[in-house]
Amino acid sequence: MRACPPAETLRAARRDSTLRARDLAASLNVSEAALVAAHTGAPAPFSVTRIAADPDVLMPNMARLGRIMSLTRNDSCVLERVGTFGDYHSGAHAAFVLGKEIDTRLFPKYWTYGFAVEEETAKGLRRSLQVFDRYGEALQKIYLREESNTEAWAPLIAELRLDDQSPEIDPHAPPAPEGARPAPGKREALVAEWRKMTDTHQFNRICTRLGMNRLGAYRMAGAPFARRVAVSAVADWLEAVSAAHQRVGFFVGNRGHIQIHWGTFDTLKPMGPWLNVLDPEVNIHLRNDHIAEVYVVEKPTKRGPATSIEAFDARGELIFQCFGQRTETDETLDGWHAILDAIPSLREAAE
Repeated sequence: MRACPPAETLRAARRDSTLRARDLAASLNVSEAALVAAHTGAPAPFSVTRIAADPDVLMPNMARLGRIMSLTRNDSCVLERVGTFGDYHSGAHAAFVLGKEIDTRLFPKYWTYGFAVEEETAKGLRRSLQVFDRYGEALQKIYLREESNTEAWAPLIAELRLDDQSPEIDPHAPPAPEGARPAPGKREALVAEWRKMTDTHQFNRICTRLGMNRLGAYRMAGAPFARRVAVSAVADWLEAVSAAHQRVGFFVGNRGHIQIHWGTFDTLKPMGPWLNVLDPEVNIHLRNDHIAEVYVVEKPTKRGPATSIEAFDARGELIFQCFGQRTETDETLDGWHAILDAIPSLREAAE
């Protein structure tokens, strides 16, 4: 377990700080979930109610809130998507919400702590549902907007409210990053299995069977399966996708949740180390300085090659994946492939 100061100490720290909760928690060497939990039962301006974190209990009710903003992040990328939740599909290993606006994949075993948060801000009352894993790290946050169904909030929280309203929790210490895990001597087997894929979801099973992880497999396979490109290519790639109005599927996730934006990147606003997409329905905030390795990856499927660009941080953690979005008018994704083909390989970029 990670040692945690008393709830009142954390409340006082938050009152005296202008930092975001995630950054404040890091500065205090506590988990963000512990910082949020400390305000359970507290009065305004920051009050918290502990709620069920079980996706089967929580997610079927999200459509009641109407149009919301769903936020998923990791240490290097934040994806904020505006929309309405569609149908929830339960699963012991993986559950999902499929919709034109909100598209997510959930891994229930990690959904440990749930909170309903009400915060008084200069712009008015901000309401959110926040879910964290056993390590106290955020998995998903759902924020109400001006157009949300605010009348559904109070009865929903009453239904989801836990009997345990303790302001203190005991998250586990997070595990060390795995880093790249190749399997020496198994490149031939990897390539043979790679060529036989008919669905991108088969890739993880191949890696597990061969005793490697995603980044380890990419390093071993090399071009043309996983072509390493320069880190600087990401900014240029974003510009090219935006200029071409290319529709994409942009995946951002953490150990317990993946969210996908389907559509274009219209408004780019770089700011310091951040590469930002600031569109009405989607905001993306990407720490360009965290990117350590980038690959253009091609996997065979029944519909033709699925080609993605994927970025990893210095610890070997996946930051994002992005695929071209097939549509009725763009089935072959020629424009998407042209954008990726124009990115020079790492060795070429250095020359």
